[in-house]
Amino acid sequence: MSRFTAPIAEQIWDMKYRLKQADGTPVDKSVEDSWRRVARALSASEPEHEAEFYEALEDFKFLPAGRITAGAGTGRNVTLFNCFVMGTIPDSMAGIFDMLKEAALTMQQGGGIGYDFSTIRPRGADVKGVAADASGPLSFMDVWDAMCRTIMSAGSRRGAMMATMRCDHPDIEDFIAAKADPARLRMFNMSVLVTDAFMDAVKSGGSWDLVFDGIIYHTVEARDLFNRIMRATYDYAEPGVIFIDRINQMNNLAYCETIAATNPCGEQPLPPYGACLLGSVNLARLVTDPFEAGAALDEAALDEIVATAVRMMDNVVDASRFPLEAQRQEALAKRRIGLGVTGLADALIMLGLTYGSDEAAAQTEAWMKRIARAAYLASVDLAKEKGAFPLFDAERYLESGSLVHMDEDVREAIREHGIRNALLTSIAPTGTISLYAGNVSSGIEPVFAYAYTRKVLQKDGTRTEEEVVDYAVQMWREKFGDRELPDYFVNAQTLPPMAHVKMQAAAQKWVDSSISKTINVPEDISFEDFKDVYLAAYQSGCKGCTTYRPNAVTGSVLSVSEASDKAPEIETGGDVVYISEPLDRPQALEGSTYKLKWPDSEHAIYITINDLVVSGHRRPFEVFINSKNMEHFAWTVALTRMISAVFRRGGDVSFVVEEMKAVFDPRGGAWLGGKYVPSILAAIGGVIERHMVATGFLAGEGLGLKSDPRAEVVNLGLNRPGPACPSCGQYEMRMVEGCMTCTACGHSKCG
Repeated sequence: MSRFTAPIAEQIWDMKYRLKQADGTPVDKSVEDSWRRVARALSASEPEHEAEFYEALEDFKFLPAGRITAGAGTGRNVTLFNCFVMGTIPDSMAGIFDMLKEAALTMQQGGGIGYDFSTIRPRGADVKGVAADASGPLSFMDVWDAMCRTIMSAGSRRGAMMATMRCDHPDIEDFIAAKADPARLRMFNMSVLVTDAFMDAVKSGGSWDLVFDGIIYHTVEARDLFNRIMRATYDYAEPGVIFIDRINQMNNLAYCETIAATNPCGEQPLPPYGACLLGSVNLARLVTDPFEAGAALDEAALDEIVATAVRMMDNVVDASRFPLEAQRQEALAKRRIGLGVTGLADALIMLGLTYGSDEAAAQTEAWMKRIARAAYLASVDLAKEKGAFPLFDAERYLESGSLVHMDEDVREAIREHGIRNALLTSIAPTGTISLYAGNVSSGIEPVFAYAYTRKVLQKDGTRTEEEVVDYAVQMWREKFGDRELPDYFVNAQTLPPMAHVKMQAAAQKWVDSSISKTINVPEDISFEDFKDVYLAAYQSGCKGCTTYRPNAVTGSVLSVSEASDKAPEIETGGDVVYISEPLDRPQALEGSTYKLKWPDSEHAIYITINDLVVSGHRRPFEVFINSKNMEHFAWTVALTRMISAVFRRGGDVSFVVEEMKAVFDPRGGAWLGGKYVPSILAAIGGVIERHMVATGFLAGEGLGLKSDPRAEVVNLGLNRPGPACPSCGQYEMRMVEGCMTCTACGHSKCG
């Protein structure tokens, strides 16, 4: 019997977490092999715990972040950490570009990164010694953005970045308005660092100074600036808001670090060079007697899994590689981990509780407190065994905001024995791992859709449809058949915004880092009511706030009927579909061969592109690149294999052209056909593009990915379908946990 409860779960495992050889041959024959590989790798220093680790992983009870599941025990030179905040950016040209290099190296190994750009002098400020004016932090963010587009991170994921700026920086208004240009800063999530003093000025109607280096550049009305932030978020879904003073006040390590940025999804506020690894307890798997009068969460099992998870994640700190030595030193000095939950909404449903109700909020707070207690006590036990984290200072640690409301027995244990991990809890995005675990609800989000239809192109060219069903809904069907869903089955589209805020605040009290969550608001919400959501988040103790309001700019979200557990069929609006396996090559294919002569090269390059016909339409299937110049041999063979592999996976593969055309050669490009081409790779990309245009796959030159599909959402069954997922081609992109995520394949804008 397969451990997977849904076809999509097995497909996610096969695509993202299953260990394979370079040629695609599976090493992990089953998901049990994957669990065993991870358990063995994380228990290498203490093999007596391997069986305990395996048991926690078994049946998806504990879900390490995808980077751990995919990388542990593989021998690959990758980091197992998900989140990084980079070093403080110096206000100098040399320092800025040193930071750019560090960012590239970190993203190359698969790390999502955050930066505070508040340290760069504002646009127009004097640059001493060169008789020039500064270009400002936004111009350097453009440089970061361009760099990120060219870096393919480990695991075939795009780099993900967070940019923050203080609310008192002189360029804050430009920062707020940056995403009004849909082509700018595509690779960034952006958030404003909002201080308590600013919120007080907003409340009192006071003025607000914009300051850098002690110099007041402008003075504005605080409410006007707040309204600018809110209007941009209302219209473009960015910037988010981070309540930075609260983060620093509640930080267990306030005595030895200052935080000014977060990772891309916001759940990990981190100091310079801070890193954190993530994992989630699957609450949906721990409910006994679901939907019955005696339904309950098995709290003893929860305590046991939390304790095991803390030990496993602590071992990851030592087992992982790091892109930079400064990141390794920071991680070892504080041993941060981010243990969270997924399946919360499903667990509440199984108990008959309505997400967003007072009862559900109280239950959420109680569960999060139990997890926090178990995690801290487990870390104390590790400190007894292995020692406290090196920067531990008992009195100052226990005076931190996050510890003051902890139970006295836990505080006393910390005082007596120390603690192994400075921070332990966080609620991270779990879009992909929640699909892998059987489509449980993500993180602490409500259920987004009870079910939806997914179309899959099979190897023989036929299409099949499969229903992807929420975990709790599937359990209800197995137990009660077609009986109508009770009223406590609610979804993200039917919940009032304040219900989201209530649940985020309930969880935040016992989370020592932060929470990645999206507050879905209706399109027709008034601007004043929209602002009230942020004010309520601040007043209720949240550390940040991210909303999503569908509109003509950001796109539409999934629409599900309250009365039905069935989602409407997908209106694809096109033939781009996800291919479950690479298609077999037919005996004969149609194609064309093109000659490319690069200046100063003795031999021409010949590019052959063969096409597959699907539903009467030609699409690229494979590429062959040949030249008599042996200097080109290795990279042309590699390029042939990589591009062909991408083409055979299907979906919108026009990004291959866009990425190749963006490659520049530091030695200089060449003029071809009256156009400057920055590199020979860009020239090959141009040839492939022209072929795609000639065969009708693209509408015209330059009409590939003109805007980032990952920055928009699409609907199911609405009249305004948006673009497809850039990874699998399905129309399943939606905003969840602060990040654009595909429910079909788990692709995430935030890496």
